Amino acid sequence: MTDSAAQNAGGATGGRNGGREAAIIDAFVHLSDTLVADYDVIEFLHFLTERCVALGDVDEAAVMLASPSGRLQAVASSSERTRLLELFELQNQDGPCFDAYQRGEVVVSADLTQERTRWPTFTPEALDVGFRAVLSIPLKLRQEIIGALNLLRLETGEVSHADALLLQALTDIATVGVLQERLISQSLSTASGLQAALTSRIRIEQAKGVLAERLDVSVDEAFAMLRAFSRNNGLRLTEVATAVVERSLDISDRPPPPQPRN
Repeated sequence: MTDSAAQNAGGATGGRNGGREAAIIDAFVHLSDTLVADYDVIEFLHFLTERCVALGDVDEAAVMLASPSGRLQAVASSSERTRLLELFELQNQDGPCFDAYQRGEVVVSADLTQERTRWPTFTPEALDVGFRAVLSIPLKLRQEIIGALNLLRLETGEVSHADALLLQALTDIATVGVLQERLISQSLSTASGLQAALTSRIRIEQAKGVLAERLDVSVDEAFAMLRAFSRNNGLRLTEVATAVVERSLDISDRPPPPQPRN
């Protein structure tokens, strides 16, 4: 390689590294800022799943939060297939995310084909939709556990140590953000604040279904439209979803197609 080519290659690598570093900083800034007036916990957690997929060596992500009774509910995911898998896991109380929440510990499987005994109902379902490895991290602050984050891979193998640390840090700061928002909004308790988030999630799921049927699009496309309209118009995601369900808002513009991952 010539000196000029080497310099160009080094510059390109530096640019890529610089871009990743900037993206990581942006993610932490966003996840640490829950003081804004339009803070929406569901949108906040969807952002967490997106950043985990973009910055960590994982293909899909989903978040579960605990209701006041301690029962987990799926509240955010990077795709509809992941959301459905999480619902299946919760229905059967069998899977890595459920274990991470129950134990308050990180749960790892580098090869789901070896986990049929460990998770007899979750494993076949996960394999059937294409997942081969998983990393689950509890949303935990000291002794308080409010949920768990599921990170799924399409290929076998563990997430690198560096990426695992980054994903843990993103999860930790998101946990603090959710709990901090509950205090700022003067909820009667953490549990009641989380219940409000779960109620918002239900309305968003209803809106996704309404849009998907009305516009003949996939559920993932419908959700992308909801989020795009919310962001472009400075509205909370829950407000947009409520208006769609009540048919007081018409969303007709489709979002641009998703960009391929680098």
